[in-house]
Amino acid sequence: MSEILNKLSGQGVAIWLDDISRERLRSGNLEQLIREKNVVGVTSNPTIFAGALSKGDAYDVQLHDLAIRGVNVDEAVRAITAYDIRWACDVLRPVYDATGGVDGRVSLEVDPRLARESEKTVAEARALWWMVDRPNLFIKIPATVEGLPAITQAISEGISVNVTLIFSLERYRAVMDAWLAGLEAAQAKGLNLATIESVASFFVSRVDTEIDKRLDKVGKPELKGKAGVANARLAYAAYEDVMNTERWQRLRSAGARPQRPLWASTGVKNPEYADTLYVDQLVAPGTVNTMPEKTLDSTADHANITGDTIRPFYEDAWNTMAALKEAGVDYDDVVKVLEEEGVQKFEASWNELLESVTKNLVP
Repeated sequence: MSEILNKLSGQGVAIWLDDISRERLRSGNLEQLIREKNVVGVTSNPTIFAGALSKGDAYDVQLHDLAIRGVNVDEAVRAITAYDIRWACDVLRPVYDATGGVDGRVSLEVDPRLARESEKTVAEARALWWMVDRPNLFIKIPATVEGLPAITQAISEGISVNVTLIFSLERYRAVMDAWLAGLEAAQAKGLNLATIESVASFFVSRVDTEIDKRLDKVGKPELKGKAGVANARLAYAAYEDVMNTERWQRLRSAGARPQRPLWASTGVKNPEYADTLYVDQLVAPGTVNTMPEKTLDSTADHANITGDTIRPFYEDAWNTMAALKEAGVDYDDVVKVLEEEGVQKFEASWNELLESVTKNLVP
């Protein structure tokens, strides 16, 4: 085991793998990462599944069977992804049991084409929750305006939710409000709040990518590479604010658990930045960092884990955001663009997945 990863886990950061494939599952690689790299959870998305399906022969038998049964492509994709997620849930079940249901979680995303449709998102969440049928599942719902009521409804029905594609502080606060409303509704129905988990996936590197482009245009390169971390640190401050409210304290007394901030998009896009930037600079208790395997390996090898790198730096984060505003960077426009692009990218990956499955649905 890596001493660095042990130190990171010891700081209260749950290490999750941002990747899944049937080959990784059948080779035993996921079990190995749990044993050797402190991995206690897995996230997936349409891009990850599209990539997995494009390599090797791990899906051939199931694709053949689906084709013989005459299953349409949408249902075939659900069957394929649910199979992998169910398998990963079983692999991580010992972690789930050992942590009392906090970790050992595996995330499956609703069809991203439904990101602007609340009722269909809820229907899809229910269907996936039923198909996988594992207590350590997370259903991923995007934090679009239309996704907010879907988050509340899913939580109210006892479905554990990973809220994804969060870029803005304002939207993050709305996400936490939607989660709290869901817990309140679940409590009113008499559900056991201790069984309903949630994380809020706040994206990091994409913020730097978009803002760095704008800083180049206005001739402020000295501010590059700072926005992603500053934005995430202020998200943690917003999380702390909610954890201190009477509203949350009442729910906690009834058995509810916090909706942990999850740092997503932690693979560095700019090769000029340290490859563990979004790990080193985002350490605080009660957080999750979901990493591509490359970032996980880099973290295990040479990350600089020095303790809490969020709460002591709130003032620095506010100063960074103020400097960006003064430089002419329109934060509201940045996060709007990122959300639209995020939905579009996942839709494109989903369509790629559909095309690949269609091509391989051969009896």
